[in-house]
Amino acid sequence: MWRSIASNALTLFIVLLVMAAGLLAWGREEFSGAGPLEQAICFRVERGDSLSAVSRALEEQGAVSDARIFRIGAEYSGKADDLKFGSYLVLPGASMAQVLDSVTAGGQSTCGREVNFRISVASAEVVLRELDPATNRYVEVVAFDPAITAAPAEYLEVAEADDIRWRVTLAEGVTSWQVVDALKRAEFMTGEIAEVPPEGTLAPDSYEVARGADRAELLALMAERQAATLAELWAQRVEGLPYDTPEEALIMASIIEKETSVPEERRRVSAVFVNRLEQGMRLQTDPTVIYGVTKGEGVLGRGLRQSELRRETPWNTYVIDGLPPTPIANPGRLSIAAALDPEESDYLYFVADGTGGHAFARTLAEHNENVARWRAIERERGAQEESGVQD
Repeated sequence: MWRSIASNALTLFIVLLVMAAGLLAWGREEFSGAGPLEQAICFRVERGDSLSAVSRALEEQGAVSDARIFRIGAEYSGKADDLKFGSYLVLPGASMAQVLDSVTAGGQSTCGREVNFRISVASAEVVLRELDPATNRYVEVVAFDPAITAAPAEYLEVAEADDIRWRVTLAEGVTSWQVVDALKRAEFMTGEIAEVPPEGTLAPDSYEVARGADRAELLALMAERQAATLAELWAQRVEGLPYDTPEEALIMASIIEKETSVPEERRRVSAVFVNRLEQGMRLQTDPTVIYGVTKGEGVLGRGLRQSELRRETPWNTYVIDGLPPTPIANPGRLSIAAALDPEESDYLYFVADGTGGHAFARTLAEHNENVARWRAIERERGAQEESGVQD
């Protein structure tokens, strides 16, 4: 009898052991296997949230199939106490293990809202935008220029939130004065700027910053990045260029930057100016005249006058020979690359063609024909605008 009881107990123990092993294997599969989420969501962990609260919220939003398994997995992996405040993008099919990694990794939130302070030639704009989890693209919520408009309520409501990401984006072709002037109006930054950095030495790029970041430190990072880009591309330059130093290449790059916004044209514009320098011709480029008038402090906002084209300034390439003494803006990487690797061509002239690009010419006669076509386009556009106003 006792032998029978012992045998039955052993059998029961083995059955329970097999069941436990199966349950454990199932739990592991549930934890590491593909999750139930069909569409991406932005999941927020509030300050002080417990593991139980987070696991329940994840289950309610369809990100995990079982809150208990998520909690057990977090405990087993030693991450139960590592929850980090913030908003996190949870992708379709993400496993519980992947979700746990997201909400315990720390660092910048991967979802939610972002403020991008965009510094362009014409303005400095604060843009509040929010990530749409379904498309993984940011959607603009509100935008304003702090020099013109007071911060709207939509911005003020979220500007103090801890999980907001902050970014400063510098467009190609802005001047150093414009960058400094804009940063002084960036209320989310701190610190004084002692002086305007030398023209051309700031890298157009997008910079992630923290609220309260120091303005001078950001400028130093911009200068460091531009110096690295210039050094890298200077080392890759083609032979026979009509300038001998990286600084001269930077001057040329700034002129290219201001002359065209079409990426495919940069190397061709570079070729025109290189050909002119090699033939002893003056560059005769309007952006250098404009810089001589404004010194980079703001936008001219009108056409050049004949008296300005004739005025002697260090930058007026209608008057001076060769390159001006400094860059006329902060060029981007593509324009620096174009200055150091111009297209092989014999073009000497170019003018706007009405499409946003330019018509190039080898001879003055061809150029004059292109200019005549451009003037006709300008007259036609002026007549259309006048007609529209009258209507």
